Amino acid sequence: MQKSSIPKKNQFGFYEIRLESIGGLGANVAGKIIAEAGVVGMGFNGSNFASYGSEKKGTPVSSFIRYCDEDQPIRINSPVTEPHLLGVFHENLAARIPITAGVKPDATVVINTDKDPQKAREYLRLAGGKIFTVDAIKIAYEEKVRMNVVMIGAITRAMEFVDKEVMKEAISETFGKKYQKQLEANLRGFEAGYSQVEVMEFDEDGRFPVISFKEVQGDWGYENAPIGGVIVEAGSSILKNNQTSRQGKIPLFHLDRCIHCGMCETTCPDYCFSFVEKEDSKTGKNQMFNEGLDYQFCKGCLRCVDVCPVEALTEELEAEHEIDKITIKL
Repeated sequence: MQKSSIPKKNQFGFYEIRLESIGGLGANVAGKIIAEAGVVGMGFNGSNFASYGSEKKGTPVSSFIRYCDEDQPIRINSPVTEPHLLGVFHENLAARIPITAGVKPDATVVINTDKDPQKAREYLRLAGGKIFTVDAIKIAYEEKVRMNVVMIGAITRAMEFVDKEVMKEAISETFGKKYQKQLEANLRGFEAGYSQVEVMEFDEDGRFPVISFKEVQGDWGYENAPIGGVIVEAGSSILKNNQTSRQGKIPLFHLDRCIHCGMCETTCPDYCFSFVEKEDSKTGKNQMFNEGLDYQFCKGCLRCVDVCPVEALTEELEAEHEIDKITIKL
């Protein structure tokens, strides 16, 4: 067992980590591995738990880890509101929920993105702190592993006080028995995440404010809900945004290959495609023509790619394409 001291502690004696992700990216398992490495491998006392709604891909997930000295009892099981380290598994979450709430200017942020730390700071509007960026989706795609091991590598690099070999041992313990054939690839993904980070430190310069953590509360409660639970607003999906549900891949539309058969529209669960009626130049008759899809509503399930008979839709990495340029504004 390695022995190390915890460099930072809050008023309760804890070093705290919060992971923000979506279901399917493995943040829950990552939190367990990070906690196990600190407790079993480094001799800390610690705890870990996750918070999520419906247990399905694409929904927001938070995982919380606490470290403290081995002789200190842990009697706190509330969410981490002011993390020393924030891990962002899906950068598009910032457009949907306040993932940086409670992050102080001296905190460390590790984010899965193809942006450099300077652009990541602008995107997240961070007041300051040390920012580590890693293109975890691309690395996971190349190494054919889950991206959570890549993020664990980057987070280990950012923490510094947790030994790298201890973290690799925790990964081996978790994946070694059930996924033995993938263990070597997972360890390669970890090493890539550890070594391929970019890092910059920013002073608090007043450009962006510190956002305080607030408990999320709904507009309706038992005191003001309409009698009988009547829905007072008409339902609509026009403002729905599924970009935070994508896990790094998109269906890329190739108009020159499309035969306008409608198979994609039939299988799409979110009606992303836009068909318009036009005159067919060959027959002179009106026909429905596919003009592509609106990525605001696309969650990246790739069902359309599977059913397309002419490969007019192909599976691509989202980071390699400018989505705004190929999005049809409905």
